[in-house]
Amino acid sequence: MSLDVELYRRTIAVPLSVAPIGSGTGPVGATAQRIRRLSVIDIAPEGATRAMVLVHGFGGRAMQWIYQLRAFGQTLRVVAPDLRGHGQSDDPDEVPIRLEDLVDDLELVLTRLEVPAPFELVAHSFGGAIAAEYALRHPERVAHLVLIGVPARFILRPGTRQLMSVPAPIFETLAHRLNIALYASPRTMRRMHDHAMSGWHGEQRLQRLTVPTLVVLGQRDTVFEHDYYAGVTRSIPGARQVVIPVSAHLVQLERADATNRAIRRFIEARPAGATSEAVPPAPSPRLSPAARFAARPWLQSYDPEVPERIPAPRALLHDLLGNAAADFPERPAIIYFGQHIGYRELDRLSNRFAHALRQLGVQPGDRVAVVLPNVPPCVIAFYGILKAGAVVVLGSPLSTEAEIAAQTLDADARVLVTLASYRQLAERVATASHIQQVIYTDVREYLPLAQRVAIASLIASATPHASARGTPPTTTGALPAPLAPGGSGAPTPPTYAFQQLLRSQPATPLESGATPDDLALVQYTSGTTDAPRGVMLTHANLVVNVAQTRHWLPETRRGRETLLCALPLSHSYGLTSGLNLSVALAASLVLLPTTRIDQILRAIKRYHPGLFPGVPGLYLAIANYPRVRRFGIDSIRICVSGSAPLPVEVQEAFEKLTRGRLVEGYGLTEASPVTHSNPLNGERRVGSIGLPYPSTDARIVDTTTGAPLPPGEVGELLICGPQVMRGYWKRPEETALALADGWLHTGDLARMDEDGFFTIVDRKKDVILAGAYNVYPRDVEEVLYEHPKVLEAVVVGTPDGADGTSESGAERTALIKAVVVLKRGERATADELLALCRERLDAYKVPRRIEFRTE
Repeated sequence: MSLDVELYRRTIAVPLSVAPIGSGTGPVGATAQRIRRLSVIDIAPEGATRAMVLVHGFGGRAMQWIYQLRAFGQTLRVVAPDLRGHGQSDDPDEVPIRLEDLVDDLELVLTRLEVPAPFELVAHSFGGAIAAEYALRHPERVAHLVLIGVPARFILRPGTRQLMSVPAPIFETLAHRLNIALYASPRTMRRMHDHAMSGWHGEQRLQRLTVPTLVVLGQRDTVFEHDYYAGVTRSIPGARQVVIPVSAHLVQLERADATNRAIRRFIEARPAGATSEAVPPAPSPRLSPAARFAARPWLQSYDPEVPERIPAPRALLHDLLGNAAADFPERPAIIYFGQHIGYRELDRLSNRFAHALRQLGVQPGDRVAVVLPNVPPCVIAFYGILKAGAVVVLGSPLSTEAEIAAQTLDADARVLVTLASYRQLAERVATASHIQQVIYTDVREYLPLAQRVAIASLIASATPHASARGTPPTTTGALPAPLAPGGSGAPTPPTYAFQQLLRSQPATPLESGATPDDLALVQYTSGTTDAPRGVMLTHANLVVNVAQTRHWLPETRRGRETLLCALPLSHSYGLTSGLNLSVALAASLVLLPTTRIDQILRAIKRYHPGLFPGVPGLYLAIANYPRVRRFGIDSIRICVSGSAPLPVEVQEAFEKLTRGRLVEGYGLTEASPVTHSNPLNGERRVGSIGLPYPSTDARIVDTTTGAPLPPGEVGELLICGPQVMRGYWKRPEETALALADGWLHTGDLARMDEDGFFTIVDRKKDVILAGAYNVYPRDVEEVLYEHPKVLEAVVVGTPDGADGTSESGAERTALIKAVVVLKRGERATADELLALCRERLDAYKVPRRIEFRTE
């Protein structure tokens, strides 16, 4: 697929005024700063030293530069803003739209984004007037000016100005019938015309330009009078002109390749009499296919539409939600047991929660802990925390009280968001940590009225702390002052009801103050040790992993997908491959707080999801569910399995039932989390985790010396890519070990074949030492899965003699033990399974004992 430029959209907040927050639970006299938003597409490929700025015209938007963004964004940093009131940029009533104001906007965008000068400035139609005025204001910052379809005067055809005075719905209907694409309201266009366009006299202004200028015209452009187009080239000293045949006003869309060639020739040409130092540096030569494949053999196995590398987006994670809300405001963002929350509503609810946190005293960079199952308040809180500029600390509701307390204490979290049924646990956690406020929600919120009792009990039964019942208190008047960090005997922190906080706050956007390099998430993982460690993931880490995943799935369609997520959002896999991917695609997220197979199948039957990320056990249970085809599971097209090895028997059975594609991937929390996946449409290797993601490097090294190993050799898997974490929270020594030499040391043993496919052999600590041999559990498990009676199998090592099976006088070594669950209604003996193992495995790999269990 071509680059999905919507993933590179950023928002620049411009302060407007300070306004009262409104009545409710907020403090008396509370205020919130109002902002307006400028939306910008910003693509910055690695190593780019030059920049190009694209300015659209009257009634247009940044996406009208789609072909230029993709073409020049491979080697240059390319920035394309939406003018105020156009596309996704705001147009508040109190802000005028004069030409100097639009130039100020352009200057603000370039300053905020730190675009290096001098840059290439390319503009279309009325954007040409803005660009020309910017070049007059700052000629030293413009290397070349390209004006496309720009007249010297913007005199509209008779009747067009009156058309902008009709009501918006009628205006939009007429524009649609006339096949005119307009991306601004008639109010915005009327203001722009009256106060910026109509009074611009290009003949007088253009003759003052001193920067090299190219004028590009469409041969059939009749939007403005011919004399006005001809006057541009005549007015600019030394201007060049190119007329592109068979094109009209939107020549950059209609004849994109011809337009791009003209621009490229102009900006890369050597000026007459110029020295070599004056010539812009040429793009770095690309490696030949043979050289690329030698360095990264996996590239030759990529699906044709998957890019080898993608520029790392510089957007904030919550910008993905704002972009989806702007493009698909009424599309369901969350589907929760029949209840729909649209993208615009979800965006506004998260804005409200962000304002609430600010009123509670949460500052940018503060940590806010969220311990919730897959319920809508979890999603609202997640994006609301980010919009407040704070850092999310996700905790699993299945964790023990000691684990939750340790994580909130270690992260210095000051606010806890959790279920009302966890009230007693939350109070104990708060007194043992630095929690200053607790926000309670209820599993019944956002449930259909008729199902609140039944479904609430279903959700509660899946969480271990549900016995601690309680009703969240209500709050009135001013918010209490923050308490000192809790401890033994410390008072209970003030508490708030989630819904009351939302109702008390405005839905207007606010400035988070965050940058892409700021922390977005502290996610705890034990990794290869029993001590939890907080993985620090930035906005940039998480957004680029979403972009990598989206480009790995080129068949997905923005605004048209449905994704079913039963993976816990408190886990990095569910967060990225479930929630954030869904929002990036503007998909409808069918959110389930349970992994009960009957509930999952009912959701599949009702909502027909095409995307279904999961874990092997989930796909295994679905494949073995009685009469599973009656639930319409053939709607599922794409599944990426993670978190555990995917047995080939499970893969083949599930694909036969759905006719979709189930591929195995790999990741770890320290990498946001996905790093590898098998191709969706190309060759897949049995037992392999597949190929490194775009812009991701991987290598196998000797576990003792750290030296790179050749294909086929087993060693530790190392990862390098933009999705790799910043480090471990407050653990600099462990960070240095994990990120030694710029590579993430995964602790997993793996091998790479000649074609670049990687296979996880096992974790270092899971390898079974059977005498002089290493036995990798997965090799044995794959054989057990081939037995038609086996549902699940796990292989472990036990100390010699620990299960009474060692022989007297024999050399004491680890023994191999298999734990097996049989399919429903099946019976088998240990001898049956051992006979298969002896047939398929070397003698030292055959288990010494088979233990049967029900789960």
